[in-house]
Amino acid sequence: MIILDTLLWGGLRFVLNRIVEAVDTEMNDEDSLREELLAAQMRVELGEMSEADFARLEEAILARLREIRQARTAESAAPGEYKVTGIDASVTWEDEEEGDDRRR
Repeated sequence: MIILDTLLWGGLRFVLNRIVEAVDTEMNDEDSLREELLAAQMRVELGEMSEADFARLEEAILARLREIRQARTAESAAPGEYKVTGIDASVTWEDEEEGDDRRR
């Protein structure tokens, strides 16, 4: 009986964790929020939604997009961690025969 309970609870926990991960991914997906905003614009153009309703929805979606970006910025700027985004390098060659420095 104990083994059955352990297997049952372990399986349920696994499934629920996957559901939580899927919901979290969907809620933090910028593309799906943009698509939702585009669909709302289409509904306004077709007369299915009022401008006031669209303005409220747009405000909520844009606020959520800002929250997602701020959270990503906070994650990427963790203290003690650095991220290289680009390198600028130049080389100066000395020509042994002519003795002059040239950039190539």
